[in-house]
Amino acid sequence: MRTAIVRARSTKQSFVVMELLKNFAYSQTKANLTYYRDSNAREIDIILEENGRINPPEVKMSANPDRREIKKYSLLDKAKLERGAGGILCMCEEVIPIDENNCFIPCNLI
Repeated sequence: MRTAIVRARSTKQSFVVMELLKNFAYSQTKANLTYYRDSNAREIDIILEENGRINPPEVKMSANPDRREIKKYSLLDKAKLERGAGGILCMCEEVIPIDENNCFIPCNLI
């Protein structure tokens, strides 16, 4: 069962990354996509770098993910680039603000 959950999670993340790649392939704006994982297993699913700014979308399968997930974005404050808005792409039905820089974002909007 755990294998199915891990596979579903990685499938959802892969879907989001592919949609972002397609979006930027047809856009005038170019962006770099990467991820972050350190030796303490702290991880940010996607780091989108565009125009000197880092935007960290996180991918969750839940319709109601934990708001504390955005705390990991502070790992990016050490970067030399400005940190822009972040969000948690999830199964919610509408955009829901978490704080002034982050929100829950429905997956169907990408």
